[in-house]
Amino acid sequence: MDFKFEGIDEDFRSEIKDFVEKELPWNWREQDLDPEDEKDSVLVRNFKRKLGDQGWLTMAWPKEYGGQAASHMRQVVFNEEMAYRGISAGDAGIRMVGPILMLYGTDEQKEQFLPKIASAEINWSQGYSEPDSGSDLASLQTRAVEDGDDFVVSGSKIWNSAHADSDWMFMLVRTEPDAPKHRGISFVLTELEGQEGVTIEKIPMMWDAYRGLVTFDNVRVPKKNLVGEQNRGWYVGAALLDFERSGVDRPARAKRVLEDLVEFCKENKKNGRLLADDPVIRNQLAELAVQVETTRLMCYNVAWMQSQDLIPNKEASITKVYGTETVNRLYGLGVKIMGLYGQLDPDSKWAPLKGRIENAWLRSFGGMVAAGTSEIQRNVIAQRGLELPRG
Repeated sequence: MDFKFEGIDEDFRSEIKDFVEKELPWNWREQDLDPEDEKDSVLVRNFKRKLGDQGWLTMAWPKEYGGQAASHMRQVVFNEEMAYRGISAGDAGIRMVGPILMLYGTDEQKEQFLPKIASAEINWSQGYSEPDSGSDLASLQTRAVEDGDDFVVSGSKIWNSAHADSDWMFMLVRTEPDAPKHRGISFVLTELEGQEGVTIEKIPMMWDAYRGLVTFDNVRVPKKNLVGEQNRGWYVGAALLDFERSGVDRPARAKRVLEDLVEFCKENKKNGRLLADDPVIRNQLAELAVQVETTRLMCYNVAWMQSQDLIPNKEASITKVYGTETVNRLYGLGVKIMGLYGQLDPDSKWAPLKGRIENAWLRSFGGMVAAGTSEIQRNVIAQRGLELPRG
């Protein structure tokens, strides 16, 4: 079976490469920027506006929402080339908020937000996890009490990018405290910038970055910012996670890492012999190459489903759990291949590949937790894919 893209898509791939080489304001071969960290977010956002001017960020969206009505596979080509170069073009607004508004949003919400998302005018953060509510997301305790035309929101959201140039947050809040925990939850859009009662703190991560802790103290959110039905937000949020879990970014980034490791092995020796000549290392790299390619094809399947107006559910969970665990195995192998030097931070002059492997290996453990842990994904696959009963 031939998995090649059509000629017009490959021409587009070449156009993307030329554009990046000309316009990207940092050296992607040597620098990995973190769009959720304040020191990098502004630089990434400014470049995304250039991509928005090209119409590339949301090319698969309908034209009335700022898109080009391009095929989902064309969007996959774009996402692949960006991710391979470590460019985070597909942010939360593009991949999650936008599709959700198309499914559940009012005409007013679509008109207000979708064109701005397409042009990278709004930077979004996610308000799901809380200090005491992560994998068991339905136990969230952030309250939204009705008061006239507003909800009054109190509580905290953690592990988000609110500290890094974020304008709005999409969030799940509890609007009916006496309902069963999967009910009584609503999905709302909350403005952060200049909002009275919002406090944002930075939480240090082990991979030399930060994430945000946002505290809401009687913050007023207009009811017009409710997405979907009140007290039925759990289903809106669950559909959103299906979009979040389906990206082709993981195998694209992993392909670049694999190539870097192969070159490292060709250029470095252990006990007088090139690492590339070690049969154990060669076998391990080959196994990871197969896994990376498998992940890529899984992502293509999800993109095809979206092109058919299907919402990937179990398929997105399969892609997420397999992809994040493959990335973790790949970075772990990289650290082992590099030996003790592989443990050095990026700011060390002795760190191989400028410490990108060590830093990304630490980050990869968070990837198996964010957007639903591997255990949660396996439960979804068992129940919705294999139709197994709850344990």
